[in-house]
Amino acid sequence: MGILDFLMGEFIDVIHWTDDTNDTLVWRFEREAHEIKYGAKLTVREGQAAVFVHEGQLADVFQPGLYMLETNNMPIMTTLQSWDHGFRSPFKSEIYFVNTTRFQDLKWGTKNPIMCRDPEFGPVRIRAFGTYTMRVVNPGLFLREIVGTDGEFTTDEISYQIRNVIVSKFSQAIAQSGIPVLDMAANTEDLAKVIMKRIAPELAGYGIELPAFYIENISLPEAVEAAMDKRTSIGVVGDLGQFMQYSAAEALTTGATQPGGNMLGAGMGAGIGMAMANQIGHMGQAQGWAVPPTAPQQAQLPPPPPVEKVWHIAKDGETTGPFSRAAMGRMAQDGALDRDSLVWTAGLEGWKTADEVDELAQLFTILPPPAPAG
Repeated sequence: MGILDFLMGEFIDVIHWTDDTNDTLVWRFEREAHEIKYGAKLTVREGQAAVFVHEGQLADVFQPGLYMLETNNMPIMTTLQSWDHGFRSPFKSEIYFVNTTRFQDLKWGTKNPIMCRDPEFGPVRIRAFGTYTMRVVNPGLFLREIVGTDGEFTTDEISYQIRNVIVSKFSQAIAQSGIPVLDMAANTEDLAKVIMKRIAPELAGYGIELPAFYIENISLPEAVEAAMDKRTSIGVVGDLGQFMQYSAAEALTTGATQPGGNMLGAGMGAGIGMAMANQIGHMGQAQGWAVPPTAPQQAQLPPPPPVEKVWHIAKDGETTGPFSRAAMGRMAQDGALDRDSLVWTAGLEGWKTADEVDELAQLFTILPPPAPAG
């Protein structure tokens, strides 16, 4: 083996890159003094491209494959051509590996609400968010326009700029689409296609493209959504008058069955509830509603009469009663019951003076005047 063969074997490099990350777009092959040796082997794998930069200028772009870097196929000066510099070439060369695979599930969203004019609601503000897929289609242009001399370039460094482009084009597309807000959810796919066409020329100037773009959600301000919910509720209810009548009957019936409810409330609740139910049933039949069959018509019984309150009187540690309200009135006339007498009836919280109970206090205000002298 000659000395020239020996020297050439000593300076052969193997240049390659295996990516163990999920966000690296560009990686620079680090070589001492940035010198690429004569006969170096360059391996470019699928999903990669290698950009060769010589003396600060883009010299060539290598697609997937195995390459031998020699003077007969490389526009560079190698170290073995510079004997007068002691095998140290004054020409600097660099190789940047560019990841050309798809980077998926990248997020985008409107930072501030977008103002647009809706044909039904007028001026409204909307927000939107979604995902997109990005890849580098022109490694040389991407390196020259975006990366520069960055030795390790990740998706985070370009995603912010892409989001700005997306939001800008999205705002224009929404404002010019004329699609009502309520119909946007059904047209997200068409909107996404329109936005992709608008974005493509600008991103092509960076050497990248978006193979996929998705709009996941378009939302309105909370106040507008609350108003729409109320409108939807009214539509579900149908006839608002009938719904209010039914709600009133339900409230009366429910209140009468609660603990502490008196018989009068129970009777009124049951009577009104049945009357309202019959009325709603007749209305439903008149309008063609599906109403279940009812039992044979029977004579409507009047509601039960209210149960009269009875009273107890406490005096000197003993209780007497029960007394009807008429009896209490007679005792008030006779002086056996006065305003300070302690009384109690069902539903009353503890013993109270007769003057504190409205029903009994009236007995002392309507007493007849003393009989005239004979």
